[in-house]
Amino acid sequence: MFFPARRLLSAATLLAGLFAGLPGSIAPAAAADAASAEVERGRYLARVANCVACHTREGGKPFAGGLPIRTEAGTLYSTNITPDVTTGIGGYTLAEFDRAVRQGVARDGRRLYPAMPYPSYARMRAEDIAALYAYMRASVVPVTQRNTDAQMHWPYSMRSLLIVWNALYVSGAPVRTDAAKDAAWNRGAYVVQAVAHCGACHTPRGWLYGEKGLDERSKRFLSGASVEGWSATNLTGDQITGLGAWSRAEIAEFLRTGRNAHATSFGPMSTVISTATQYMTPADLDAVAAYLKSLPGARGETRPFQHDTSTAPSLLEGRYDSPGARQYSQFCMPCHGADGKGFARVFPPLAGNPTVADPNPASLVNLLLNGAVTARINTAPTDYHMPGYGWTLDNQELANVLTFIRGSWGNRAAPVSEADVAARRRQLEATR
Repeated sequence: MFFPARRLLSAATLLAGLFAGLPGSIAPAAAADAASAEVERGRYLARVANCVACHTREGGKPFAGGLPIRTEAGTLYSTNITPDVTTGIGGYTLAEFDRAVRQGVARDGRRLYPAMPYPSYARMRAEDIAALYAYMRASVVPVTQRNTDAQMHWPYSMRSLLIVWNALYVSGAPVRTDAAKDAAWNRGAYVVQAVAHCGACHTPRGWLYGEKGLDERSKRFLSGASVEGWSATNLTGDQITGLGAWSRAEIAEFLRTGRNAHATSFGPMSTVISTATQYMTPADLDAVAAYLKSLPGARGETRPFQHDTSTAPSLLEGRYDSPGARQYSQFCMPCHGADGKGFARVFPPLAGNPTVADPNPASLVNLLLNGAVTARINTAPTDYHMPGYGWTLDNQELANVLTFIRGSWGNRAAPVSEADVAARRRQLEATR
């Protein structure tokens, strides 16, 4: 085929220009791809760490802070972590951001309260902190919103005391790699102990509010705790109050959907699933499940739950011999059944449910007083609401229903007193 000389010259010039610019054009593209990948990794880490849940007040802008966090030591408010220069973290360098996240020290030297789970984040890898920083700077919308001062009781109002507290409770040692375990277990250990900071809620704390265990070498680690009036579940291998009866796949299913054959999410855990764990990769969900399934029971429960069939006939025949049975039949049985087995993945079973068997009935009291909603997830058509009955049942009636549930179908949990319900009702009314 014949080409005019002018066209050949133009083509040669173009090709020469392309080849001459090839090294210089690839390097910026590769750098841009690497930066984009780091931002996306930071986005994922922010999801798993659930930063948005704590740093967004109800009706507020994402990451702008202002959410009240009520503790026995007082009330504090989450801070603005958008890249706004004046009220957020827009002026932070990577080193300053790292120090805040892993050491609990703000740019101005102010000590952060450990409601910000920096004792867990202290164990995150430096490259993950850098990815978080890249994401916060590149993808979070800046919001001008000033932080609200904490309202802490003395002596907790003295932030300088946190220097001593950090020396006692912030290790900073990396998450231990166990060569005897596989890659999934070690990845799960890192996610649970550091990024997802599960111990911040599920590990009991001492009188100085430090966690009583940091990893699987402590029997107290993830053995259950009390958080803002809720009982955070025991995540160890106990058969009744822990995860001993759950399979690895069932743990992953619960974290992904908020439901499985044993339980349905409620309260703060529904928020965690809605804003964090539903977005975890299948590999990370399986890794977390693998790690949790390796934890021995903290309470020594080795015998599996045995369902007792004697309760159902009395309810079905309308014989309400036990206090609370009549109210259970009226308010609870339509969803949870006379046999207490519920309807899997919609209405959870009450028979053998770890929350029902928990020595601390706080979550059950909250559920009956105010109701609950399951996790709102992208893969389910709807969430389910449990109504509260605090408006129609008095404290003694609520206590009777809970005592009935905790002692039926093979459950062997302690009764709930009228005083327990009354105290929680007062606390909830005080926060409204």
